[in-house]
Amino acid sequence: MDLGRLLLRGVVGPLFVGHGTQKLFGWFGGHGLDGTGGFFEGLGLRPGKRHATAAGAAETAGGVLLTLGALTPVATTILTGTMVTAIRKVHLSKGPWVTDGGYEYNLALIAGVAALAETGPGSPSIDEALLPRFKGAGWALAAVAAGAAGSYLATERFSEPEPAPAPQAADPALQSQPRFAREPAGAPADQPA
Repeated sequence: MDLGRLLLRGVVGPLFVGHGTQKLFGWFGGHGLDGTGGFFEGLGLRPGKRHATAAGAAETAGGVLLTLGALTPVATTILTGTMVTAIRKVHLSKGPWVTDGGYEYNLALIAGVAALAETGPGSPSIDEALLPRFKGAGWALAAVAAGAAGSYLATERFSEPEPAPAPQAADPALQSQPRFAREPAGAPADQPA
């Protein structure tokens, strides 16, 4: 038994499942699709509910795969994509430290899942039993690169632009202007000039 890797999978995987189901169903004190979608809209991820669904499903599925040690490079790709998005859209401008709202936690999770993609999930796991060669530095690098690329595509290529602002009410000063050149200003439109 590989205790360290089992412990890493047994902690990080279920936490991702919990984080994803917060988005999807509002479980564990989460905001569900409507609340998370509204937050995502504020980040420029439109439509917010679609992005919330994708993020919640990715975190839940990636967490399940990681916990089981199944398709670990795929789990790493999915989870890295969500963490890169969180860094880019929320935490990067705040610096590295989580105490300031920074990205250190997200980056630590990316490093942890990348380490599992390189070393393999260990025993007991599905990959160890069925796909023992599904690991290595190449797999880890590919998973991190694909996760970063997926984050960019999902947020920059598949986000809709911000809707145009609603038209403003007509300026009352302009309403007294003549509709036609022969009407004097202030003359009612339904009476002859």
